[in-house]
Amino acid sequence: MKYGRNHNVQETSPQKRKLKTKPLLYLIGILLLCNVLWFIGWLTPDKPKQTDEVVASVSGEPITREQWLTAMEKEVGREVLLELVNNKVMETAAKKYGIKVTDKEVDLELALITAIDGRTHSGLDIEQTRQRIRSTIILEKVLSHDVVIEDETVKAFYDKNESFYTILTAYRTSLIIVPTEKEAEQALEELSKGSSFDALAKEISTDLASASLGGDIGYINADTETIDPAIYEMVSKTKEGKTGDVVSLKDGSFAVVQVKEIIKGTTFSYNEVKDHIKRELALEQLPQTVNPEAFWKEFNAKWFYGK
Repeated sequence: MKYGRNHNVQETSPQKRKLKTKPLLYLIGILLLCNVLWFIGWLTPDKPKQTDEVVASVSGEPITREQWLTAMEKEVGREVLLELVNNKVMETAAKKYGIKVTDKEVDLELALITAIDGRTHSGLDIEQTRQRIRSTIILEKVLSHDVVIEDETVKAFYDKNESFYTILTAYRTSLIIVPTEKEAEQALEELSKGSSFDALAKEISTDLASASLGGDIGYINADTETIDPAIYEMVSKTKEGKTGDVVSLKDGSFAVVQVKEIIKGTTFSYNEVKDHIKRELALEQLPQTVNPEAFWKEFNAKWFYGK
């Protein structure tokens, strides 16, 4: 999260506006690590497991549950715990400073991020995403509390960048991509019989990046340039929670598309976004980068990894 020392409304550019969402994109990216933690918990029932339980083997050589969990803890444990501590620190700060974050504020930030790069949400639970957005808003409110931004400056910024606050309808999309139309039809048939879209995508989809996330490619809209136009055409006429027909792609492969969520397009009025703009402009006046760890000492935060 990096902000400039001075703000000049006339010099604002789309690229600069995109930089303002980097704190949220950074925190949302960490959510991928949280999914790993959930996965560990899902695989570890409440009843005690023997640490020498064999979870895999290679040429007869066992890999035990203890080895597996220890390796995962070393790989992502620090980052996951850091995120949990930071969220708790920000909630504590909100109570101390009397900060409130409304659902509308979270909706606005989510819509703006989705408009810029919906793929940052891929593989993430929507409620977890909203919680991390909430934590970031708390941090920004704490940091910008004493910075004064005149209403005239806020209005001038909105008038110059009004188009930025017009959000296209976005579709949370999952894909199963296969080489032939026959395989796509077979996938549709399995889904109609109750098969899990996520599980089937991981099993048969040839797009490895999305397959590892159960087919999830995040939010797409009419301006998304990184997908085949035929995919958007299908999702735009598919209802939320439903699976569309087989889609023929330009590269000769075929896709089965599912729409998990729809965020309706809207234009945010000045009154709806003025607090958001004022906070962003105030943050630009800060002399240096500040993150939640700066508040650990104030709230006596401690963790397993020491200082």
